[in-house]
Amino acid sequence: MNTKKALFDKRKLRNRLSIKKNIGSKLRLSVFRSNKHIYCQIIDDFKQVTLCSSSTLDPEVKKQFKSSGTIDAAEKVGKNIALKAKENGLKTVVFDRGGYLYHGRVKSLAEGARSNGLKF
Repeated sequence: MNTKKALFDKRKLRNRLSIKKNIGSKLRLSVFRSNKHIYCQIIDDFKQVTLCSSSTLDPEVKKQFKSSGTIDAAEKVGKNIALKAKENGLKTVVFDRGGYLYHGRVKSLAEGARSNGLKF
């Protein structure tokens, strides 16, 4: 019988394999979400380095919200990562949602990043 964790890992693997197959020379915007926080980072898989990251624990994001597990906080994290990407000269990435559904906080983060000029 499949557990929730096994199904999550299956979705994550399927998503990552399709991204790796079609990524080319683009960077990857990876998302991790917990019950209290949401984290994202832009990764260069060829050099195996993280170029920039943002989360609800960053001081400029944290001071704006009472609760960091909300859709509004996730949107602010998306806008923050897009600003950091612009500062580093990054324009296009591939969105890696991991095993999470494109819904709620993950969707909000993606829309926030797109609204500040990050293309994916």
